[in-house]
Formats: sequence, structure tokens, C-alpha cells
Amino acid sequence: MKEKILVTGSAGFIGYHLCNRLIRENYEVIGLDNLNSYYSVSLKQSRNKILINLSKDRQNNYSFYEGDISEFEFVEKIFQSHKPKIIINLAAQAGVRYSIENPNSYVYSNLVGFLNVLECCRNFNVKHLIYASSSSVYGGNKKLPFCETDFVDNPVSLYAATKKSNELMANSYSHLYKIPSTGLRFFTVYGPWGRPDMAPMIFAKAIKNREKINIFNHGDMIRDFTYIDDIVESLFRLILKSPSINLEDMASIKEGSLSNSYHQIFNIGNSKKIKLLDFIKELETSFKIKAEKNFLEMQPGDVKTTFADCSKLEKYINFKPNTNLREGINKFVKWYKEYY
Repeated sequence: MKEKILVTGSAGFIGYHLCNRLIRENYEVIGLDNLNSYYSVSLKQSRNKILINLSKDRQNNYSFYEGDISEFEFVEKIFQSHKPKIIINLAAQAGVRYSIENPNSYVYSNLVGFLNVLECCRNFNVKHLIYASSSSVYGGNKKLPFCETDFVDNPVSLYAATKKSNELMANSYSHLYKIPSTGLRFFTVYGPWGRPDMAPMIFAKAIKNREKINIFNHGDMIRDFTYIDDIVESLFRLILKSPSINLEDMASIKEGSLSNSYHQIFNIGNSKKIKLLDFIKELETSFKIKAEKNFLEMQPGDVKTTFADCSKLEKYINFKPNTNLREGINKFVKWYKEYY
């Protein structure tokens, strides 16, 4: 059995796919998720059931705990019991628009919860903390593509503000306690088992049921859509590349930048500008159904364009996403039809 890895948010979209890969690679995986009702609990339970059954077919190398990272004693108990050496923190209250309606949940999960994870990393001598940031930290930046060295001090949603805060918290803990940490600014991820609150799932449901799709900013939107398998491959390659161990691989660190020798920030995306209407067109082709479109104004907290420069990560892990849009959409639609 390989290293013990704790994955928070293990029943989530990215967490599920990553745990699936880690179990297959014979890592000992400790999964943690609060299974909250922000979106379908049954979808999360279905993901988790697959992980449990997959583990039974191997070495029972998946343990699952239901609970919230905002409860320190709960998190600490898991660290005490399992002493994981690699932590992948994907648990968070997600969603830009929901943060306007329910700000308190973001403070508890994304700030208090992340602090609890950092404290346990400090107290239990972990080898590597990988945590989810977000492309939303770039806010309304006009310079494209977005680069890790860009100015990110103007978040346009509370969700983005909490993710920027995570980067600063991790940087300070890495500096003070020499905790090797890697922050990942995820761009729009799609694929099987996706989150129902995200555009790909919302569009798929509407197209399949022949309902109108709400398209904001009158369709003038661009996203760096990234297929889930490419995200998981990148995460998998990062696990054993701890910043404190692999300094020879680091790009030069600029004075005063976010990064230090124990903390790195990476964009993780597809490095392709995809028009929202082109994404919808591929869904229509795959479903063989023409979508009914309802064009609306831009929503508060949203941004027109996200587009990643991922050259830093690609060089670091020697991997570039290789799933084209049509292939990714077809796989997603096939799963969607089977599951729903």
C-alpha cells in the first residue's frame, strides 16, 4: 500500500474522480464529506457508493467519514486516527451566485474549515497539502490569458474572496511552519458525475427535457472548459511533487510574489478559449436536440471571460490536457443519459 491520502470533499465532483483514481493506484484513501444539501445528496451518495465498492474489490483501501471540516475536533480525530501524509482539500462551499444569497456558509466552510485543515497539517507533520483555489480570484481582469503572477486583489464575489483568502492563509502557514503546499486555481471543469449547479449540467437537463436555457450576458461569454480526466491526471502527478522537496524543478521565485519555497500556486485548466454558445452547440449535437435559448443580462458576481495560462503547471508536471471539446461532451452526455 502506498501513502495515506486524505481527500476532503471526497463525494464531490472532482473529489470523487480523484479518489477513484487513487484507489485504483492502490493508495490508502481517507475520504471526508459532509454530504450537504447544496445540491443532490443522492448524487453524492451514488459517487461514494462506487468508491466503497471499488475499494472492496481491491484492498479495502478507502475509508469514509461523514462530517464537516468547520468542526475542528472532527477533523483532528481523523488526523489522529489515520495520520495521513498527503492532504487534498477539495471541500468547500462552491458557487459564485449562491455566495450572494448565503454568505455565512462560505465563511464556515471555506475559511474556518480551511483553517482547521491547516492547523492539523501543522500539528501532524504532513508531507504535502494540495488545496483548491479558483479561477474566480482573477475577478474582472482584462488581461488574457490569466497568469499566476497577475494582480488578484479585486474579487467580484464573496466566493472569490474566500478562495483568495485560502491562498494567503496557506502561504502564511507554509512560511511559518514549513508546510509544503500547492494551491490550484481551477477553471471550469465538466464531465460525468458533474455538479448539477454548474452550467454543463444545467444545460444538459434543459436540452434533454426540451426546456429553455437561460444564457447570461446574451451568450457573450467565454470559459476555459476542462474535462475532468485531465484535471485528475494533473492532480495525480502533483501529489508527490512537494514544493519543499522538488525545489530544483521550480521556476525562479520573484521577490514579494505569492509563492515561497514551500508554497506554489498553479492555474489548472485547458488553456483554450471556448465560447459558451459553442459549448451549447456541442451539447445539442450530442443530444441530437436543438436547445431553446433565453438570453439574459449578466448576473451579479459573474465574469465575461475565463482563460488560463497553464504553462507553469504543464512544465512542472510534464502534462498538457488532451481531451478535445467534442470528445469530452460526448462522454459527458453518454453518462448523463445513463444516470438520469
